[in-house]
Amino acid sequence: MSILRTILTFLWRIWFYILLVLPILVMFPVLVVFSSSERLYPKYYVCARIWAKCILYGMGFYPEITRLEELDPKKNYMLVANHTSMIDIMMMLVIIKQPFIFVGKRELAKIPIFGFFYRKTNITVDRNCAKSKQDVVTEAQRRLEMGMSICIFPEGGVPEDRSLVLDTFKDGAFRLAIAHHIPIVPITFYDNKKRFSYKFISGSPGKLRVKIHEFINTKGMQPADRRDLRNESWQVIYKELTKDLENENPSK
Repeated sequence: MSILRTILTFLWRIWFYILLVLPILVMFPVLVVFSSSERLYPKYYVCARIWAKCILYGMGFYPEITRLEELDPKKNYMLVANHTSMIDIMMMLVIIKQPFIFVGKRELAKIPIFGFFYRKTNITVDRNCAKSKQDVVTEAQRRLEMGMSICIFPEGGVPEDRSLVLDTFKDGAFRLAIAHHIPIVPITFYDNKKRFSYKFISGSPGKLRVKIHEFINTKGMQPADRRDLRNESWQVIYKELTKDLENENPSK
């Protein structure tokens, strides 16, 4: 990488963190009000989508969405996707119009300004603490009973091995989906890792393709079926990612 490109990429990355905070500062009074009550969460979610769009489009990204099935605004769902980038959160907010909440790692709550609202409106988990994990299950059940949808990245974090196509899935999302008889919505992010990986001096503006797959029905399933449901969901996303890699590198 040339010195000029390295400098431009560095500045572009710094711009991401400015965009992360700037819309929050502009909307701060409104966000404080809308995040103060669960009853106002749908209004807060509108602001969150505006924030996400400011970041994505401000970074020069443009989502290209393929929808094999549409979400019913009167129903709730378990959203699951591959996790490879910080922009996965923004992408999820942009592509899903129906309000949902994230279950995510507690470390995100430490990010200045952003973390304050993330902690207030979503469910955070310390993956090294058994009690925290159990608290997450209890809180997620409560939110589902309120009719909210939930998004979980079931890999449990971004894989350290960047060559890994898709890490194994944890059981949590699928256990909850079966317990509440809600459909699994598998979602594939094709380009997020390439466009904006966790390696700092890397990435570029461009298209971000995403596919919302056909939903997986959980009605009639028992807790013992969670492994089959987990594996089916994993296969949907894995096959899509490997097919895309083959199309990108047909000679391999």
